[in-house]
Amino acid sequence: MATIYFTAATLDGFIVDETDSLDWLVTRDFDPNGPFGYEAFVAEVGALAMGSSTYEWIVKNQPGQWMYAQPSWVLTSRPGIVAAGHPVRTFDGDVTNLHDELVAAAGDKDVWVVGGGATAAQFVAAGLIDEMVVTYAPCTLGAGARLLPIRSEWELIDVGRNGEFVCARWRTAA
Repeated sequence: MATIYFTAATLDGFIVDETDSLDWLVTRDFDPNGPFGYEAFVAEVGALAMGSSTYEWIVKNQPGQWMYAQPSWVLTSRPGIVAAGHPVRTFDGDVTNLHDELVAAAGDKDVWVVGGGATAAQFVAAGLIDEMVVTYAPCTLGAGARLLPIRSEWELIDVGRNGEFVCARWRTAA
């Protein structure tokens, strides 16, 4: 079991543009069943956590039923953010107080820190991220939300290519 930040980013290290758009990502050639693919990754996920901007993007762009079977948390101080019918819990506080609950909910599977970068940074700062998997798209945005807006050290443990993306798996440096 590991806690993993799994995401995509541009070559200049942004995960969304200034308008929180993922247009740069969703138009790219990527095989969800290929190397570093989403399907194999999510099959090993037992619980997930995300920031409120990520949750709101999902609600806006993937309306309807909640898309994850796994127990899910949104880090937010705003009451009432969860859409009707979504089996999603909210959490407001230090992520160290949430992590044990995430691990327990995940069972023998991984915890996925979905994002965004500020949410992942909270887990990194607390020493709770074991791995980071990033698929880098062949574009730059120049501005937006950073992949990981915190200073941290990582060890590269695997690389690959999937469609247009260069993919990398990093382990936190000890």
